[in-house]
Amino acid sequence: MKRKLPTVAIVGRPNVGKSTFFNRLLGERKAIVDDQSGVTRDRHYAESNWNGRDFTIIDTGGYVPEDPDSITKGIRDQVHLAINEADVLLFIVDVEVGITDLDRAVSLMLKEQSRPVIVCANKSDNEHKSWQAPEFYGLGFEKVFPISAISGLGTGDLLDEVVELLPDDIIIEDEEHKYPRLALIGRPNVGKSSLLNALLKNERSIVSEVAGTTRDSINSFFEFQDQIYELVDTAGLRKRTKVNESIEFYSTIRTQKAIRECDVALLLIDAVQGLEAQDIRVMREAEKFNKGIILVINKWDLVEKETNTLKKYIDDIYTKIATLKYIPVVSISALTGQRVTKVMEMAETVIEERKKKISTSKLNAFLEQILKERPLPLHNRHPLTIKYGTQVKMNPPVFAFFMNKPKELPSNYRRYIEAKLRENFGFVGVPVTMVFKEK
Repeated sequence: MKRKLPTVAIVGRPNVGKSTFFNRLLGERKAIVDDQSGVTRDRHYAESNWNGRDFTIIDTGGYVPEDPDSITKGIRDQVHLAINEADVLLFIVDVEVGITDLDRAVSLMLKEQSRPVIVCANKSDNEHKSWQAPEFYGLGFEKVFPISAISGLGTGDLLDEVVELLPDDIIIEDEEHKYPRLALIGRPNVGKSSLLNALLKNERSIVSEVAGTTRDSINSFFEFQDQIYELVDTAGLRKRTKVNESIEFYSTIRTQKAIRECDVALLLIDAVQGLEAQDIRVMREAEKFNKGIILVINKWDLVEKETNTLKKYIDDIYTKIATLKYIPVVSISALTGQRVTKVMEMAETVIEERKKKISTSKLNAFLEQILKERPLPLHNRHPLTIKYGTQVKMNPPVFAFFMNKPKELPSNYRRYIEAKLRENFGFVGVPVTMVFKEK
């Protein structure tokens, strides 16, 4: 059985401290926080608890009505989606500034729906500032609480009120289990959010032609062929020389965290721009953490086609990543939806490959054969010998080989064993770890 928790949405105009308050409720830096307005663009979900009551929190971007800017409109749409999902709304305002025209616009929007609204007069860091909170009754809501998102002052009384307003949990007939996690990674503006939206078939992330629209990692759940997956859309990784803003720095850290925590990394590249050094570094990082990897060539519809265009393109990629040829390549157009399902089909394959288990008897029969084909070299006139091997772990796969002088085994022979291992057993898109131990 699984519980569907009640939901609390944090809303307000830009730069009033919504993400700081979100982090306060979580007790960690979950959302990126910066003095610059517009940092939070998509809506973010997390679970919190107060006095034994669990609930979901949604952090949203700053609401600005009637702004034609594409990103601002995207944020506005995201806020409306969050409100529709919420059971209680926390309307964050700033006591240091007082009521603004934007606050009034947000209040008018909130009055159009039937959910309970609590006004949170943020930055009430001391008693004098708290006395200014009653001004916000002028927005027309019954409940106003002075709080400080930074210090936590007043948040206890506020949360007492929140849990009183929450509806009961809903029990869902569904077994609790961990879903495979796919991370959408890559440089800015290669179409990660467009691919996520194509898979989800709704506007879960803001899509814009402005590079770097998605700053934080965004998690969504998606069903494909009776299997539920967790999708993580991450901020675009920029070249290190261009990571000058603190926000971009934290976004880069988030992307790296998404790689560490995923099962399969879907690395998107722009078909027109091609594979760059930064993309290869990202693949190396995913390999380092033993993640499944798929290279997705997006915007393939923009490439002029001739006979064998795709084959030549992929051959060129494999020339640049000679030791990563086990990574499968899929060409798509996220914008038109062309071959998007191929990404998920390949993800299914890679996930199964990560779980593959080779029996010890099969592995040692294989080992005997490849040692005959290419005998081990000598070391100081003494032969190196591998006595036997066994798979000690799966998901991801780890193999242990026991031999007489493991430190003397040449790296080219290790690569030979891995190449033969893949040739015989597959492991498509999956890094293989081989450990050589002395026996």
